[in-house]
Amino acid sequence: MACNTNSLSSKIVISVCDGRKLGHICNYEVDLTCGTITAVFVPGDTGLFSFGKSSEIRIPWDKIKKIGEDAILADVPPRVPECTSQKKKWFG
Repeated sequence: MACNTNSLSSKIVISVCDGRKLGHICNYEVDLTCGTITAVFVPGDTGLFSFGKSSEIRIPWDKIKKIGEDAILADVPPRVPECTSQKKKWFG
């Protein structure tokens, strides 16, 4: 199956670990000596109402398990829960 970057970017990336939609590919990492894609990036979590600092999630190419017509399945670990020790306790 041949594919170009435009068609890859139009597919939604889904984590096979927890089924969450990660978004569309927004950037690529390329090995210039071999001419191969080594990783793709999807937008990370943003702040309230999509404002605030946004980081990209790097997905190594070997973690991509399947490229289908509409979606890309990737082995991305589930989100790490935030540490609650620094948050104010409202109850108790």
